[in-house]
Amino acid sequence: MKHFITGGAGFIGSNYAWHVIENTDDEVTIFDALTYAGNLSTIEPLIATKRVRFVRGDITNESSVTSAMQGHDFVVHFAAESHVDRSIKDPHIFVKTNCTGTSVVMNSALNVGVGRVIHVGTDEVYGSVEVGFSRETDPLDPRSPYSSTKAGSDLIALAHHTTYGLNVSVTRCTNNYGPYQYPEKAIPLFITNLIDGKKIPLYGNGLNVRDWIHVYDHCAGIFHVLNHGKSGEVYNIGSGNTLTNLSLVGMILVHMGAGGSMVEYVTDRQGHDKRYALDCTKLKKLGWEPQIDFDNGLQATIAWYMSNEKWWRGLNR
Repeated sequence: MKHFITGGAGFIGSNYAWHVIENTDDEVTIFDALTYAGNLSTIEPLIATKRVRFVRGDITNESSVTSAMQGHDFVVHFAAESHVDRSIKDPHIFVKTNCTGTSVVMNSALNVGVGRVIHVGTDEVYGSVEVGFSRETDPLDPRSPYSSTKAGSDLIALAHHTTYGLNVSVTRCTNNYGPYQYPEKAIPLFITNLIDGKKIPLYGNGLNVRDWIHVYDHCAGIFHVLNHGKSGEVYNIGSGNTLTNLSLVGMILVHMGAGGSMVEYVTDRQGHDKRYALDCTKLKKLGWEPQIDFDNGLQATIAWYMSNEKWWRGLNR
């Protein structure tokens, strides 16, 4: 079988490609534009397996996507602009990549006859959830340009199922952490700052709550939906590791032997959602469960960034 992975040179996409290579005999094509968040150094070990092919291309270019997608059995669509702060500064590129790009990918999959498609989304489309847990049937309430365009992309993907019969499912995941994450995101930013003797920037009072899942568990969840999920359905993927940002910072400080003086409180993000939390009962009923304990996963992630400075120091942080 052949997998077509958009955004496969990025954080989650590259880890998903490894999951396929390590758990199947299948072949993979990585389709990526190599923007700032995706680079060849991340996927060179994958290419070296001889079962992974790389195609550089833009998901908004339909002829390029359609040509590269020919002959594949599965499409897993990761490619997206994903950083909230960047979306606040420049929302237009998020609309183009996340909405137009998703429309192109879905239409190409339909036209070339791909058998199964997974569109990878985010829990941020549900908006801030003060209490309880978001279910797949809850109304969407995105509150940033990023989450708004991801909500739009979810609906575009699902419309291709309803209107054209495309065999597509949507996943919505909580905050990821793990190896190869671009250090604009919270956990790698905090780790690499401390490695360099810099302070950790903490938004507002640090009491915003997020659920953290290791990227390996996320990838296993996506793969499970690919093989067992139903067409036209949405599946939440989370771990139940809900923490305030302040608690997260405290854990990182302890594991890296740093004190509270290394925290710098900064002006809160515009429209900063208070809390995200997912009800993942639907996917668990299909047999998936997260496997990685958060504290162990966090320590392993710290060790990875300490051991792989060559990878992240070359990035434009």
